[in-house]
Amino acid sequence: MKTQIDYKKELEAASKGMIMIHDPKLLIKLIVRTIVHKVQVRHAGMILHDPNKNSYVLKISRGQTGVKVPADFARFDNNNPIIKLFTQNEFKSLINHRNAILTEDINKLIFGETLLDPQNGAKDLLQQVMSQMQMLNTVACVPAYYQDKLLAILLLGLKNDGNRFEQEELNFFGALASDAAMAIRNAQLFEDLKKEAEKNRDLFLRTTIVLASTIEAKDKYTHGHTERVTNFSLAIARQMVANGSANFPPKFFESLYIAGLLHDIGKIAIPESILNKTGKLTEEEFHIMKQHTLRGVEILKPLSEFKDSLEGVKYHHERYDGKGYPEGLKGEGLPIIAAIIAVADTFDAMTSDRPYRKALTKAAAIEEIKKNIGVQFHPKPARALVELFEQGKL
Repeated sequence: MKTQIDYKKELEAASKGMIMIHDPKLLIKLIVRTIVHKVQVRHAGMILHDPNKNSYVLKISRGQTGVKVPADFARFDNNNPIIKLFTQNEFKSLINHRNAILTEDINKLIFGETLLDPQNGAKDLLQQVMSQMQMLNTVACVPAYYQDKLLAILLLGLKNDGNRFEQEELNFFGALASDAAMAIRNAQLFEDLKKEAEKNRDLFLRTTIVLASTIEAKDKYTHGHTERVTNFSLAIARQMVANGSANFPPKFFESLYIAGLLHDIGKIAIPESILNKTGKLTEEEFHIMKQHTLRGVEILKPLSEFKDSLEGVKYHHERYDGKGYPEGLKGEGLPIIAAIIAVADTFDAMTSDRPYRKALTKAAAIEEIKKNIGVQFHPKPARALVELFEQGKL
């Protein structure tokens, strides 16, 4: 009897597992192992972009002995047929709605009734792709893109039972490839971040900005949100010093800057179907979404440079009345760095258009902030934001 696989559950588990690994090599092994064991294919591999040489290399192959292709066995330049198929616009129409190419699809295109443009060499390209897939013992190729850049290609061998891939399985591979691209890019950035942190603090901060931008690449409704929240947070902290409600040392402002940039970094571990949902989240989906605060801390904790910013990342959804998450902190138990970001985050959310509602005016948002001083918001940063508005500084 065939075991039924819950692909949604497997995808969520894989996404969480992927984002916790900062070593690209280990990450690729996890992805390929997941495919081999969960979908029961004879072998699977991954071709990965090498930015240093601007080419692609087969980095890993897993499966039955005698079937798998050795890692680092082949390197593919940008003129390689498989790479051209997934990167050049004139060939994009050859890839079906599944955003993948199967040998059976290629046979239908070459020998079927579909007319191929003789001018662009599509038929020749497909024949070359078929030849390479046979050499690699591959029956399906699934691309993984990061910001329209081909980052990797999953190579899938025959299923153990000999059956063709079902649409549900192809959907799983496509979603896995999308999350894998984000996770691989994140891991590469993390490696760069470590190197830059060792060399120069300024370069470290600049690389932090790039790391922060990865979430906006995944969450299409938060473009510019990270930068605005960071700027609002710094303005609030400066106003708190100006009005005498706080006395922050210079180091605090750097920690706040980093925490503001990275407060939503944990959303990288949240499935895109939840991040970009236009309607109201279900209770289960909201529970998954709330995990982004903890995922963010797990992502950043290995680097000591982030230690003073972690509380801002972890607790920016806590409330002054204790009804927030993840720990239900209350009153003065809420770290001030998180309390500042909470006010800035909410203000930006209210004054930005979302698919399910139009933005409030700044004046209307400030009125909402006022109503929730001492309830949702810590009084000091909330009053500082109100003062900034009244002074025309927002």
